[in-house]
Amino acid sequence: MAFPNLFISFLALLIIPYLASASFQEANALLEWKKSLQISKDSSFLSSWTALPINSSSLIPCTSCVNQLFGPLPPEIGLLSKLVYLDLSANMFSGAVLPEIGMLTNLETLHLNENNFNGSIPKEIGQLTSLNELALYSNSLQGELPPTLGNLSNLAYLYLYGNKLSGQIPPEFGKLVSLVEVDISDNDLHGPIPHTLGKLSKLTLLHLFRNHLNGSIPDEIGHMISLQSLSLYSNNLFGLIPSSLGELMSLNLLHLYQNQLSGPIPTELGNLKSLVDLEVSENQLNGSIPSSLENLTNLRSLVVHDNKLSGSIPQGLGRLDLVSLKMDTNKLSGHLPKDLCLGRNLQYLSLSFNQLSGDISNTFGVCQSLVYLNFSYNNFHGELSHNWSKSRNLGVLVMRYNNISGRIPREFGNSTNLRMLDISSNHLVGEIPKELGKMKGMLYLYLANNHLSGGIPPELRSLHNLRTLDLSTNRLNGSIPRSICEWPQIQYLNLSNNKLSGRIPREFGNSTQMEGLYLSSNHLVGEIPKELGKMKYMLYLSLADNHLSGAIPRELGSLHGLLSLDLSTNRLNGSIPRSICDWAQIQHLILSNNKLNGKISPVIGMLRELTVLDLSQNSLTKEIPSEIQSLENLAVLNLSHNRLSGSIPSAFKNLPAGIAINLSYNELIGLVPPYAIFVNASPEVLHGNPGLCGNITGLKLCESQMMKNRNDTIHLKLMLAIMLPLLMAFLLGLLTCGLIQYRQKMKTCLTKPLDRDGSNFFSISSFDGRAMYDEILKVTKDFDDAYCIGAGGYGIVYKVKLQSNDIVAVKKLHSSCDLIDQKGFLSEVQALTNIRHRNIVKLYGFCSNSRYSFLIYEYLEKGSLGSILSSDIMAKELDWLKRVKIVKAIADGLAYMHHDCSPPIIHRDISRGQISATHLRLRWTRSRRIDAIHGRVEIIKGGDLVKAAFIDWIKLAYTMVATEKCDVYSFGVIAVEVIMGKHPGELVTSFPTLPDDFLLVSNLGDSRIPPSSSQVEKQVNSVLLISRTCLNSNPVERPTMRQVSKMLSVGDISTVIDISG
Repeated sequence: MAFPNLFISFLALLIIPYLASASFQEANALLEWKKSLQISKDSSFLSSWTALPINSSSLIPCTSCVNQLFGPLPPEIGLLSKLVYLDLSANMFSGAVLPEIGMLTNLETLHLNENNFNGSIPKEIGQLTSLNELALYSNSLQGELPPTLGNLSNLAYLYLYGNKLSGQIPPEFGKLVSLVEVDISDNDLHGPIPHTLGKLSKLTLLHLFRNHLNGSIPDEIGHMISLQSLSLYSNNLFGLIPSSLGELMSLNLLHLYQNQLSGPIPTELGNLKSLVDLEVSENQLNGSIPSSLENLTNLRSLVVHDNKLSGSIPQGLGRLDLVSLKMDTNKLSGHLPKDLCLGRNLQYLSLSFNQLSGDISNTFGVCQSLVYLNFSYNNFHGELSHNWSKSRNLGVLVMRYNNISGRIPREFGNSTNLRMLDISSNHLVGEIPKELGKMKGMLYLYLANNHLSGGIPPELRSLHNLRTLDLSTNRLNGSIPRSICEWPQIQYLNLSNNKLSGRIPREFGNSTQMEGLYLSSNHLVGEIPKELGKMKYMLYLSLADNHLSGAIPRELGSLHGLLSLDLSTNRLNGSIPRSICDWAQIQHLILSNNKLNGKISPVIGMLRELTVLDLSQNSLTKEIPSEIQSLENLAVLNLSHNRLSGSIPSAFKNLPAGIAINLSYNELIGLVPPYAIFVNASPEVLHGNPGLCGNITGLKLCESQMMKNRNDTIHLKLMLAIMLPLLMAFLLGLLTCGLIQYRQKMKTCLTKPLDRDGSNFFSISSFDGRAMYDEILKVTKDFDDAYCIGAGGYGIVYKVKLQSNDIVAVKKLHSSCDLIDQKGFLSEVQALTNIRHRNIVKLYGFCSNSRYSFLIYEYLEKGSLGSILSSDIMAKELDWLKRVKIVKAIADGLAYMHHDCSPPIIHRDISRGQISATHLRLRWTRSRRIDAIHGRVEIIKGGDLVKAAFIDWIKLAYTMVATEKCDVYSFGVIAVEVIMGKHPGELVTSFPTLPDDFLLVSNLGDSRIPPSSSQVEKQVNSVLLISRTCLNSNPVERPTMRQVSKMLSVGDISTVIDISG
């Protein structure tokens, strides 16, 4: 409903009849109000307000102005008892809506909308029983809706939207049987939708969207037989869509999107013959799209994206005169309806992230009315038809990640209205047509990850409005045309992973709007042009893996907003310029594998936002600057393979423990201090430094330590010579006491319950502990060596076949009764036995008496993923589908440990050497508490999926010193390793910055495995994309393992991948 603008002379025709019959007291009340009003414009239109007799001919109504009165409502307003119509809308009134408003008992229309009123709605407003229209929208009203509104029996129009109202919708609203329209959207309401609203049979509009309502949609809404518009989107509603909505024959708009609704789309919605707009997207709906929707002959917009819908698209939908059809991010399959363009009005068609198939060459007719088309991430095949150019209105065409082949039609050049063309990640061949230069309106052009060859057409220089061009991962050759540097609006240019040669054009310096330039993995030569320093908006610059030479231009220091710079794997020389100190925002600085020399400048400490610093494989000399301690956000520090000298700076003690540091193969000397960054680091990070010493595995002891050890030995001998006679007498007395105590303790071990509450044996599943103990000793012949399958520093592992023919692994521990009698141990074993997950190995239990202590767990044949990936023969048997299953299973197991165990369990030591791949499962090992008492416990289980491994129980499961984001990072590494067939090495550090179109199995996949189907290939590519998010250098920005597990499930990869490139 539209409302007139405020006429405040006092609303001329509104107030004039009232003044003619008003008492002198009421007229004075109006004059007092006039004095309180503040007017931001000409105030002459109120000059006619007097207490003299009213001459209506002197009053001039203001019928088109929007007044700008401000100030509060006075209490005297309650004296206007005969007032029928009050409209103060579209002003700047402030303060509260006064309780005195309830005294206007003759009021039929109250419009206070579009002001600055605050406070709550007074309950006295329920006294206005004659009220027909109440409009308080677009204010700052707060508090709960007063139940007294239910007394307004004549109310037909209620508009409260655009406030800050809270609380629940009062069930008393069900008494407002005269209501025609209700809009309480854009507030902070919560709680359920009252069932009593079903009594409002005259209601034509119900808008409750953008609140926090929860609960299910009441079936009673189906009783609102006059309802035409129902909008409940952006709430927290859950449950099924009621089939009773199919009874709303007058309904033309149904918006239920952005909730948590589940179940199928009711077939009864096909009865809504008047329906024009149906949107149920962004829920959890499943099942197929009901064919009954084909009956909605008036339907113009059908939006069901971001659900879990499956099956095919009903063929009859093609006969509807749709304008908009959006079904992205579901699990739809099959072919497109043949008559999808029959209505000739279809403008928006979006079906991305499904499993649709078919030949787009012929089976899908070109819709000349189309404005937007997105078929990306499906299984369409065939060639691009030249008929697409006949869609003159087409502005966006996205078909990335399909199986489209053939050449790019030259006729695309006739699509002059095309603003975005994305046909990347297909199988296109041939050269880029020069005719594409005719698309004058093109803003975003993506042709990446195809098999395009030839040079970059210089005719593309005509695309003066171009913002993004991505030609990466093709077979383009030749030099980079200088003409493409003439695009004044270009922001992102990606030519990486091609065969481009020649020099980097200096003219790039004219592209002053450039934010991202990616030229890596080509054959570019020459120096880096200093003109690149003119690109003042540059954020991402990657020139890695070329043949560039010369020094790093100091002019690059002018790129003050730079976030990432990768110049690795070139032939750059000279020193690192001091001008890098101006990169105040930089996060990734990768200069590895060059010929840089000189010292690392102390200005490096000014790059406070750095998370990745990789200067490895250069010829850097002198000492490591202590200023590195200022890099508080640092996650990766790689200075390996240089000629750095001196000692490790004492400032390193201020670096956080979680940094991945590598100082190997330098000329460092002196003691390695016991700083946090070295406590859990691998010994390899310090290898190749002969001058280093310290109490770390792989390093020699320092001379001072050796001298101290020798002095300690001499001192000990002297003390023994003096104290030995005295000790002998003392020990002789202790020996007698000890023998007595030992006999008592051994008796305790034999007779005293292990947990001191009455049981000698820990419960082993449903078996009797003593019976299992006796059977294991009998079967193994008292642990005969013939049954031994492994040994460690803390125990021996035996393979045991029980009388039931079940096979278990038994680890006999070396520890004594004293060590076992600790309260925490049994509670921890109990926690292990309570774990239930398909990807986690089962620990059966623990037995102990004075003779033996051992753990029993499920058995599987040993075998590691590492050994399989290292073997060409075995690796070939591990095809792409199996590898995807391995990654998914690891994610599921970790998600269970992080989110479903109490207390949560953190893995922290995932590696391919700990994955038992014979049966594609992982093994649990190394409980730190069990380590301390009994040594390493290896639990291995057979089957066909991967299981979780290496849990550090005492520190991680109970004290939670580490965070689950450590596991997420480790998962990212192992996931990439599974796909590549080898450890990614230093690629890990740059992985988060790699573009989508490089993270493909065709680029990174294990070359020993033959190509698979496109569907499996897309799953592998998705693993790489998800791994990139896990390897984010900022732990906060990494997903949780539950999110990773969900993303790896079918249809959820879209949460990681942005189709815009």
